[in-house]
Amino acid sequence: MKQLNTSPEQLAITKYLLKWTLLVLPVSIVAGSLVALFLWLLEKATDYRLEHPWLLYLLPLAGIFIYWLYKQWGQQSAAGNNLIIDEIHQPGGGVPARMTPLILITTVITHLFGGSAGREGTAVQIGGSVAQYFASLFRLSKEDISILLTTGIAAGFGAVFGTPVTGAIFALEVLAIGRIKHKGLLPCLMAAVLADFVCSAWGIHHTKYTINYITNTHIFDGWLLLKVIGASIAFGLCSFMFASTTHTIQHYSNRFIAKKWLIPVAGACILILFTWILQTDDYLGLGVSNPDPNAVTIVTSFHENGATNFSWLWKLLFTAITLGTGFKGGEVTPLFFIGAALGNTIAIHTGAPVDLLAGLGFIAVFAGATNTPIACTVMGVELFGADNVLYYAVACFTAYYFSGHSGIYGAQRVAVPKSDIQFPFPTLRDKRKK
Repeated sequence: MKQLNTSPEQLAITKYLLKWTLLVLPVSIVAGSLVALFLWLLEKATDYRLEHPWLLYLLPLAGIFIYWLYKQWGQQSAAGNNLIIDEIHQPGGGVPARMTPLILITTVITHLFGGSAGREGTAVQIGGSVAQYFASLFRLSKEDISILLTTGIAAGFGAVFGTPVTGAIFALEVLAIGRIKHKGLLPCLMAAVLADFVCSAWGIHHTKYTINYITNTHIFDGWLLLKVIGASIAFGLCSFMFASTTHTIQHYSNRFIAKKWLIPVAGACILILFTWILQTDDYLGLGVSNPDPNAVTIVTSFHENGATNFSWLWKLLFTAITLGTGFKGGEVTPLFFIGAALGNTIAIHTGAPVDLLAGLGFIAVFAGATNTPIACTVMGVELFGADNVLYYAVACFTAYYFSGHSGIYGAQRVAVPKSDIQFPFPTLRDKRKK
């Protein structure tokens, strides 16, 4: 029998994967454990706020405390996810270890007192700062630091939502519009899977969402497809609206309010006023679920009459004000709320399946706001099953284009524009100009 010779290339690849397995292991274990701690604290804070609604009136003081913490110890940590993305593109000053305790504490404070924010940003910053710590410990090269930071994003994202495949793709896709570097593909997948496993091992459970509508692959429903395309355009425009509103609030609040500690105070007062006018606290906090059967949440948006016509708009405004005035947390879970509620409203008015359009809005508004259509399509499969994957792709890809060159991450590069028409990119960085 002829002996097979092992190719030097395969040996090099094996060595490369072994190296990254060893590097990813501690990052994933620590990041997964910290994300589990964060989710546990977040659940306790949310439950306590719902039991004590008067805590909302202390939100201005919470905003001042968050401002003071970052002024004293934040330094470049205040840049959050954008700092991590910048460091991946051009390793330099590094991601400080203090980012983890700062973002964890301040996000829990934001939720405890009623700010409308998410959790993905916190998990990503935890993963990124943990990865930077181990990169410094192992004295890695700049190229390896970039890859390890990317695995930190994957670990944080995969653990916080229980979607490891999405986490791996998201970490690579979010860095630049129109380009994915595959060199870190397996390290990111390993990090996301392991961090998710560690997080689950601590007893953390993720909310289950269900789409009961199943596409009939033998009968093409062209009318439903047209409804999905129309809704997807609305999802993309909603993504653009969210990113633009958040950036605008941040810009003008910093421009017109001289004493910076008053910015979160102003934002908190507006949230209190809106809550009083609407006579509901549905748009505070995460908005995933609520013990009040009449509350509007992400979960109820998957059912008929589970959201009002303007639930998506109110959640958009509450979140943009919260994050635009300096409170801490992520954007993604509120984007899920906004998308699901908007999908619910469109479905009611067009006669489309409510659960299907709510699910499509859930992932498509996120896709448009982060410019990650592939990751969000995969997220649809991981969360809802693969029966409607065609509609997931249509929704995410369409929303991606119609969101324009906006985005919630200002450090995201524009590697390949979405069209040949040249537009200024006010919130994203155009790599071609560098």
